[in-house]
Amino acid sequence: MILIGQYDSPFVRRVAIALRLYGIAFEHRPWSTFGDAEKIAPYNPLRRVPTLVLDSGEALIESAMILDYLDDQVGPDKAMIATRGSDRYRALRICALATGLADKGVSLLYERVLRKEPSKIWVERCQAQIAGVLEVLEKERAAIGASYWFGERIGHADVAASCALRFTSEAHPQLFGEVRYPMLALHAARCEALPEFQEIVQPLAPPKG
Repeated sequence: MILIGQYDSPFVRRVAIALRLYGIAFEHRPWSTFGDAEKIAPYNPLRRVPTLVLDSGEALIESAMILDYLDDQVGPDKAMIATRGSDRYRALRICALATGLADKGVSLLYERVLRKEPSKIWVERCQAQIAGVLEVLEKERAAIGASYWFGERIGHADVAASCALRFTSEAHPQLFGEVRYPMLALHAARCEALPEFQEIVQPLAPPKG
């Protein structure tokens, strides 16, 4: 299978790390949604990443859909999320907050680098959303004594949160720091120390307006 997208995207990185943790081999094509949009288009008309092209030629789009497919492939015993019940929905909630954080971070970055005059209202809204999510995640992570969000085994929630936190710290260092969010910083550091995270990484390279 082929994973399309650059690893400075928290969404692409999230999928790539899951593939590594699951031991699933893949080819990586580090295409940019800006510079390589026409290369992506035949696989994904939205010209978005991540896009995962299966051996059959079928293309899966959006990180949540791709991870759902991977979970199904490895089976419930290996899947990095519960298959049903409250444990699943609790994990999905953290994933949703983390990916929402990443999405707002990307929006704020694009506003800064692609517009000559960023919208003050939009910037303030994105910053408020980012701060709100960080505060909730910090409070909830502080209440957990385990190594990872839902125990001693890494899950999708941990990967999503760590990828979003790394992106936020690189794109908007003024909004995230270990002094203000010590438990999130500790969580991210624990994940980033894993070999899969160290292998799947790329310095942020934002588009130029």
